[in-house]
Amino acid sequence: MRHILSVTVNNQPSVLARISGLFSRRNFNILSLNVGETELPEYSRMTIVVEGNTDTLEQVKKQLYKLIDVIKITELNQSNMIERDMAIIKVNCGKNQRSQVIQVVDVFRGKVVDFSLDTITVEITGDENKINAFIEIMKDFGIKEVVRTGIVAIDREMNNNALTNS
Repeated sequence: MRHILSVTVNNQPSVLARISGLFSRRNFNILSLNVGETELPEYSRMTIVVEGNTDTLEQVKKQLYKLIDVIKITELNQSNMIERDMAIIKVNCGKNQRSQVIQVVDVFRGKVVDFSLDTITVEITGDENKINAFIEIMKDFGIKEVVRTGIVAIDREMNNNALTNS
C-alpha cells in the first residue's frame, strides 16, 4: 500500500542526507521525495511517498522521529488531501504531428514550453494518475525525455498546526 507522509524538519544542511540515509539503512524504498521551505524559513517540509504495510509505515515513523531535526510527521489521508506532480516531457514531433500533440496538451491542460523542428516540450501538472495518463498518450508520438518533480501534497484540514507533534 502507498503512504504519503508530510514531514516537517528543521531547514538545516544535511537533513535530507540523514533522512535518505535512514531509509537506505533500513531498506525502506522511497517512491517519491520532495523537499521545500515552508511558510517559516527555519523549517522545510518533505513529502515522502513510501510503499508498505501498516507495520512498515509505523517503523518508518519511529525511525524518523529519532532524528533530532524531525519536528512533525503526518500521514496524509489520500481521500482528504490535495496532491500535485509536475512533469516536463520532450516529445518527438515533426510539423505534421504538431497540431495533434498540441490538441492533447490542451485537453490535459498542459502548456507547451519549448519546441524545435523535431520536438515539443510540454509542462503538465496534476495528480499522479493524470501525469501517467498523459505520458501513456505521448508514447504514441515518441517520448525523448521525461523529468518529474515527485508528489507534493497538503492536507485539506484547516485546523492542522504544522509545527506540533502528533
